[in-house]
Amino acid sequence: MTKQGLGTQLRHLIELMDGAVARSYEHIGLNYRPRYTPIVKTLIDLQECTISELADHAGITQPAATQTIKLMQKADLITLCVSPEDNRQRLVKLSSYGKSIIPQLESCWCATNAAAQGLDKELGFDFSRQLDKVIHALSKRSFDERINDARNTNL
Repeated sequence: MTKQGLGTQLRHLIELMDGAVARSYEHIGLNYRPRYTPIVKTLIDLQECTISELADHAGITQPAATQTIKLMQKADLITLCVSPEDNRQRLVKLSSYGKSIIPQLESCWCATNAAAQGLDKELGFDFSRQLDKVIHALSKRSFDERINDARNTNL
């Protein structure tokens, strides 16, 4: 078998993990995607915020937040309204339905965290901590820079 490239491995890893988490929501009857979780957790913390504040707090890009918010609005998980302070800004908050499923979500999140701890034990290291190190290294020196340096070194 040919060794897979880093990008292929990462996509496969996300498929394996994200798919399992999505199925855990389906199993309890929720129409909910794992990508909603950072936004829901932010809205639990902040109650109501702008899209920009939401993206910053959740640690995602503003375009990703905007795209996910559209999906969540269609699923009746959130509501949007115009900010009373600035008509150009929209405020996001959990809908009544979104609030009502928080206990079920928290139960899924606990199970997911327990599964992650079991994986860490099996691996012999804290997988999430290692991912944090990778993210930190790439925030200091982007993968773009690393590719360009490698390209220039090989010329």
